Amino acid sequence: MPTLAEIVTELETRYDPRWAESWDAVGLVCGDPSAEVRRILFAVDPTAAVAEEALDWGAGLIVTHHPLYLRGTTSVAATTPKGRLVHTLVRNDVALFAAHTNADVADPGVSDALARAVGLTGPLVPLRPADDDPRRGLGRIGSLPAPVPLAEFARQAARGLPATAGGLRVAGDPARPVRRVAVSGGAGDSLLGTARAAGVDVFLTADLRHHPASEFVEDPGAPALIDAAHWATEWPWLADAAGHLTSAMAARGINVETRVSETVTDAWNTTAKCEDFT
Repeated sequence: MPTLAEIVTELETRYDPRWAESWDAVGLVCGDPSAEVRRILFAVDPTAAVAEEALDWGAGLIVTHHPLYLRGTTSVAATTPKGRLVHTLVRNDVALFAAHTNADVADPGVSDALARAVGLTGPLVPLRPADDDPRRGLGRIGSLPAPVPLAEFARQAARGLPATAGGLRVAGDPARPVRRVAVSGGAGDSLLGTARAAGVDVFLTADLRHHPASEFVEDPGAPALIDAAHWATEWPWLADAAGHLTSAMAARGINVETRVSETVTDAWNTTAKCEDFT
């Protein structure tokens, strides 16, 4: 079996930690680099439910997109949910590794998987290229095989993404023709201006706030907007990352088992309308 160190090396070759934002916290969170690992679970979030799934399956490593301690900590005491998670992982010899903004900008990365999930065809190009490599960067721009109304593209995107309580929110004329599409996994507020300048027909992302979105759609030349759940826009990447790791290790004569978690870790688990309470 490969060691944890060998697997981390392969993951960091694909998702170089030097590409991460300065505020990010990527890489190995816990685990003994010399330990042998055969089963690896991929998930978006390091939560108690994901840890339980890893234990039930017998995984020796969890690879997540989101870091456990994004803002750092001075304690891992089991008096908080994250502290308890660390204790659970260490006690059961389960390692945790995170690839976050370094996976966002990788080529291929999080937004490549999102683009394919919603039906875009290549070539995919970054919405905001990296300063040192135009093949990498935030977001992706792609095209549909043929123009479709915005309402139809929204339905197509909903079918391609995992279901969440909130579904998709759409801003724009439902009949508007859509052909060229920009996507960005995770929070995409910072890319609104870039999407407008790119001249796409619609921008699909997550976590759009009221005021920026409201001001954006007031511009008659702006793209339509589709706002999905943060978790849903990043989940398609898991299969890509798992597939790459399996293939890369197999090329070296090493067999590992990977599994993509289907545990929904989106923060919102239900919706309600005013009439539900009358």
